[in-house]
Amino acid sequence: MALILNIETATSVCSAALAADGRVLAVAESAEGRMHSEMLTVFAEKVLQQAGFSFNDLDAVAVSKGPGSYTGLRIGVSAAKGFCYALGIPLISVGTLHALASGVLSKQVHVKPDVLFCPMIDARRMEVYCAFYDHKGKEVSPPSAEIISGDSFEKHLREHRVFFFGDGSPKCKAAFSGNANAVFIDNIAASASWMASIAEQKFRKGEKEILAHFEPFYLKNFLPGKTAAERAIQ
Repeated sequence: MALILNIETATSVCSAALAADGRVLAVAESAEGRMHSEMLTVFAEKVLQQAGFSFNDLDAVAVSKGPGSYTGLRIGVSAAKGFCYALGIPLISVGTLHALASGVLSKQVHVKPDVLFCPMIDARRMEVYCAFYDHKGKEVSPPSAEIISGDSFEKHLREHRVFFFGDGSPKCKAAFSGNANAVFIDNIAASASWMASIAEQKFRKGEKEILAHFEPFYLKNFLPGKTAAERAIQ
């Protein structure tokens, strides 16, 4: 049995989930924001205690690698590395958008083959981090930073029905209001529990990170207070 601690801090949600063989045993999370550094270790201890395990029982730690909040990602990756160094166990990374898509797909009973799923993470103003996945969870378009307008994803929306979700999707509703192929799933937030199945698959395949070199996937350079549009004119 692979016992994996999953950590999600890439968005306003701070979340920890303990899973055995990909099955979630306990979850602790909060969407208060700006409290990740105070809550994460507490949540990790809490899920282990609830499931009747200790840190020494862990086989690996999985961390949401991004894209997402620069500060949140640093906190999550630093904590995950610390656990792995102290316990001598492997670190597994899971794409934040991949986990979001996996979580939503797990709730869909009947999905048509031509449907696409687009998880979105808020990146300030009208910018989002997003990617596209097919009905089986396979990546169709890789993660990118996009400034949303009425012309965004024109090709995808012309050829497919697209489900948008995540904390970046509400800002897109007005832009896509006239397109019948744009469908929004509300109240979908990042969660460590949605990392579990992906982390388990990676563990079984031996896909682990090199602790000394692993860094979060920021997607773009961190420039405080500036959007992509502002950076483009510099």
